Amino acid sequence: MSQHLYILTGGSRGMGLAIAEQLLQKDHTLICISRNTQAALTEQAQKVGAHLEQWSHDLADGASASEALKKWLSSQDSTQFQSATLINNAGVIPTIAPLSQADPHNLAMALRVGLEAPMQLCAAFLGATENWSMPRKVANISSGLGRRAMASQAGYCAAKAGMDHFTRCLALDEALKPNGAKVTSLAPGVIDTDMQIQLRGAPADKFPDQNGFQQLKATGMLTSPADAAKRILDYLARPDFGSNPVSDVRDAQ
Repeated sequence: MSQHLYILTGGSRGMGLAIAEQLLQKDHTLICISRNTQAALTEQAQKVGAHLEQWSHDLADGASASEALKKWLSSQDSTQFQSATLINNAGVIPTIAPLSQADPHNLAMALRVGLEAPMQLCAAFLGATENWSMPRKVANISSGLGRRAMASQAGYCAAKAGMDHFTRCLALDEALKPNGAKVTSLAPGVIDTDMQIQLRGAPADKFPDQNGFQQLKATGMLTSPADAAKRILDYLARPDFGSNPVSDVRDAQ
C-alpha cells in the first residue's frame, strides 16, 4: 500500500510530540528529526503498524540534518508514496531579556534552530523531491510573535518573522514550477507547552509581558498540545492549504 510521507522536526516533546503521536497511522511513514528520541513513539508505531524513524540531530547544526534528509529522500522509490510533507516545528526561545543583555552564543543557537535549520531542511526536501509527481507540502510552524513585536523577545520574534518571509519567497519559487509544493508559515495559536512555562517564569523586571502570559494560563486561554496538533494537521488537510503563504490555524476556510 502506498504511504503518506511526513518529516517532522522537534517531535520529541510538547506540541511536536503530539503531532508525531497523531501522525502514527498504518499508512504513514514518519521521520522525526529531534535532538532526543522517544521510546513511546517507537512502541506506538509498532502497535499501529506505522513506519517510524527517529533521527537524533541537534538542529543548531541544520546543515548535517538537511544533508541526511536529502540523502535519504534521494534513495527512496517515490512511487511508494502518495504524498510528501515537511513540518518544521522545532524552535527554542533564547534567554528572555533585552537584546542588550543577550548572550551571543545563546542567540546564535536560537536563530540556527528557529530559522537557519528550517531553511536548510526546506531546501533539502524540495530539492530532493522536485521530480516527484505526488502532492508535496511544507508547513513551517511560526508564531504570532513573528507578526507582533515583543520586548525581551528579539531573537524569537526575528526567527519567526524570518520564517514567515522566507516562506513567502518559497511560495513564489514553487508557484513557477509545474508541480510546485504548497507551502505556508502557520501560526498554531497559544499552546500550553514548556515554552509558556519559560515565559510565565521569566523575571518581571526583564520581561514586561510576563503578567500577560500568566493571565493566559490562569484564565484557561491556552490550547493543549494535542488540540493544537489536531488543528495543524486539519489545516494541512484543507483543500486551500498553501493559498496563503503566511497563515494561522484560526483562519476561516
